[in-house]
Amino acid sequence: MTTSATVTPPSRERLLTQLDSAQPWDVIVIGGGATGLGTAVDAAARGYRTLLIEAADFAKGTSSRATKLVHGGVRYLAQGNISLVREALHERGLLGRNAPHVVWPLGFVVPSYNLLDQPFYGIGLKMYDMLAGRLNLRPSRLLSRSQVLADAPTLATAIDGHRLRGGVLYYDGQFDDARLATTLMRTLFDLGGVAVNYMSVTGLNQSNGRIDGVTARDGLSGTTFVLNAKCVINATGVWVDAIRRMEDRSAMGIVAPSQGVHLTLPRDFLPGDKAILIPKTDDGRVLFVVPWNGHTIIGTTDTPRADLPLEPDAGREDVDFILATAARYLSRKPTRADVTSVWSGLRPLVKASGVGATKTLSREHTILMSNAGLITVTGGKWTTYRRMAQDVMDLAAREHILPHAPCRTESLPLHGAPGAPASLAQPGTPDAYYGSDLPQLRALPGADRMLVAASGLSEAHVRFAARFELARSPEDVLARRNRALFLDSAAALRAAPEVARILAEELDHDAAWQRRAVADFEHTAQQYRLAA
Repeated sequence: MTTSATVTPPSRERLLTQLDSAQPWDVIVIGGGATGLGTAVDAAARGYRTLLIEAADFAKGTSSRATKLVHGGVRYLAQGNISLVREALHERGLLGRNAPHVVWPLGFVVPSYNLLDQPFYGIGLKMYDMLAGRLNLRPSRLLSRSQVLADAPTLATAIDGHRLRGGVLYYDGQFDDARLATTLMRTLFDLGGVAVNYMSVTGLNQSNGRIDGVTARDGLSGTTFVLNAKCVINATGVWVDAIRRMEDRSAMGIVAPSQGVHLTLPRDFLPGDKAILIPKTDDGRVLFVVPWNGHTIIGTTDTPRADLPLEPDAGREDVDFILATAARYLSRKPTRADVTSVWSGLRPLVKASGVGATKTLSREHTILMSNAGLITVTGGKWTTYRRMAQDVMDLAAREHILPHAPCRTESLPLHGAPGAPASLAQPGTPDAYYGSDLPQLRALPGADRMLVAASGLSEAHVRFAARFELARSPEDVLARRNRALFLDSAAALRAAPEVARILAEELDHDAAWQRRAVADFEHTAQQYRLAA
């Protein structure tokens, strides 16, 4: 199955008009992250009249703050969770096939410093290949010491007196999480659905004891909407409990948030085209050193957090842990002065019985249906977003909330995938993410005027984001439609006034709006800067 002809999202005024004129909806999805967008695409692909509403911007929360990997989870293989790994590897393969302009293979070097490391990791990663089956990206193989250093030249040659002996090379997928979110949003429109950002749910509506819609407030105009639907789905990640308590104030929380922190460094900390995976650090965590968009990212941590800020700050202890651990395994030791951006996100880990560390909680997704019919989905990860969405919509049909319709997303190319060969742009570069939209982007004014060299942001990218991707602020452009803020926060700050000027021209805003927009962005960007 393919999507219908490419649809340009309408102006915000027309979007808001559609909210009333299209009622009642078959499905309203609350939440514009990985799970919400995937669920809305699945629903629309089945033929349901679908609306997605997001309180902030698409992928503003957790879904733009991942490690940029589409993976089966080597860590879960070591834990013996074979079924989770098999499912994730299958979904990894489907995503690479359905969105080749956003997902591509990436080689990982696993170094061996002890005698038994290489055979242990080698056998485990061969099992990883087998679990992927016919959708495996490329086979893993053993590496000699010289081959390891050829693929990862900045890797330390000795750790704690143990000499580097060799390693294993295996392949997983890499992607741009916020760009995949934008791609899903465009796919939803292509399928006849509607997505609106900056629209927050203020209440759940009921009649005859059943949830039959939501009350929502437009964050830009202040207008309130009463929206009716046969099926309401709560897909708000770490914030699902807040929506559940709109129905039942005493609802027990099901999410234990865990914070993951990442640091961005210059490319020369990892000059090759391969990533490094340290399967087990001193405290049992996994360390990734990954090339991404012309830079190097290192992470991640796994720290419990009780509060739920939309812009979580990176704790000093987490930053110091990442720098200290990376310094052990890299020949060039990164310092705070080398960090060009720091970013953190909250993972929605599903609570197990009793109390324990977040590392022991489940990343598998959980789906609940309340007595009044509200469907809540949380947990999981980007790799399995499509399967999560399928499970949610299958439940809605099985419970007779919606008429049965088969899932169609296993073979559904995502927006931009058809006609997006590598010749349009090199995979993994900022322009490659646009796929078949790239000629349209390059035809816009300012295609050759660079605003942020570190992230490949041109004037044309800003105009495209405003016209076709529902970007409404400098942050939308600099953090998610383009990744400047995640790559080089200082460069993003310098570009903010010009980005605001171009957006004001595209969206018909005045000079006062530009000043406010720049001030708002400067406030947010401070979270991404690391003090020396």
